[in-house]
Amino acid sequence: MKKQALWRISVSTTPEAEDAVSELLQTIFEQPASSYTNLKTGKIRVSLFLEHKPDWSKTARARLQAQLSESEHSSLPAAASSLALARVRAEHWAESWKKHFKPIIIGSRLIIRPSWSHRRAREGQVLVVLDPGLSFGTGQHPTTAFCLKQIVARTRPGRKQGLLDVGTGSGILAICGAKLGYAPVDAFDFDPESVRIARVNARLNGVDKLMKVQRQDLTKLGNQPRKTYALICANLLSTLLVQQRERLIARLGDEGLIVLAGILHAEFPAVQRAYEAGGMRLIASQRIHEWHSGAFELNLSEV
Repeated sequence: MKKQALWRISVSTTPEAEDAVSELLQTIFEQPASSYTNLKTGKIRVSLFLEHKPDWSKTARARLQAQLSESEHSSLPAAASSLALARVRAEHWAESWKKHFKPIIIGSRLIIRPSWSHRRAREGQVLVVLDPGLSFGTGQHPTTAFCLKQIVARTRPGRKQGLLDVGTGSGILAICGAKLGYAPVDAFDFDPESVRIARVNARLNGVDKLMKVQRQDLTKLGNQPRKTYALICANLLSTLLVQQRERLIARLGDEGLIVLAGILHAEFPAVQRAYEAGGMRLIASQRIHEWHSGAFELNLSEV
C-alpha cells in the first residue's frame, strides 16, 4: 500500500524563539509542532506536518507571516521570513530525524536515545528509548534538560521517592524517573494527545505499570492532596506557575524539591518571588538563551 504524502510547514528560527514559534504554529493549525537543530549550521527549523495541503495562497501566507511577526516575542519577525511549505514523503519525514536527533547523556546515570541509534548504556546507566514524532519532547530543549538533571541528581537508591510530572508532554520526565527508581510516579497533562503519547512511550520503555498518566487540569486540583512527592517537575507557562503556586507546593513532601521550567528569563524573577513568598528557596538555576529554570526546596529557616 502506497504511503500517503505529508505537507510540511516550516520556519527557520533561533534558539530563543524556538518554543514561541512552535506554540504559535500549533495554535494556528491545531497540530503539534516539532523541531530539530542542524548540527552543522546551528540553525533550528520548527515544523508541523499535515495530511492535507493547507491554503497557501498569497493572502494566506501573508496572514500567517503577519501572525508570526505580530507575536509579543521580539525575535519572531526575522524568523517569519523563512516560512515554507513542502510536500514530503512520510518515509522522508521519518528519515530526516535520524540526521539530527542524537543520544542525550545526563551525567553517568541516564542516556536517552532514538531507536535507530546503537549507543549502549554503560554500567549503572539507565537507558530510555524515545523517537521523534509529530508531537515529541526529546530532552534537547534546555528547560527539559534542566529537569532531567535535577531528577538524576535527586535520585536516592533504596529510598522511596515519589515523582509528579505536571504538563508531561511526551512523558519523558516521568519515564526517566520511573527508570531511575522513583515510585510512585504520576504524570498529567491537559492535552489528551499528550496523555496518549506519554502512555505509548511509557509502554515502549516497559514502565507503563510503574507510572500513572492522566488527563488533568492543574487549576481544578484541590489544595489539600492525599499524596505528596519528593520531586515535582512543572514545565509550564510562568503565569500558570505563579497562579497555581499553592496547588503545586501543597503536593511537595517536607524534604522535597520542586523544579520549575518553561520560563522566559525576563519572567523568572516574578516566579522566584512568588515561590519565595510561599516558603521556598531557590537552590539551583540555569539560564540558556531566553530560558530560565529553577529548583526550589522548603526554606527551613522560615519554618
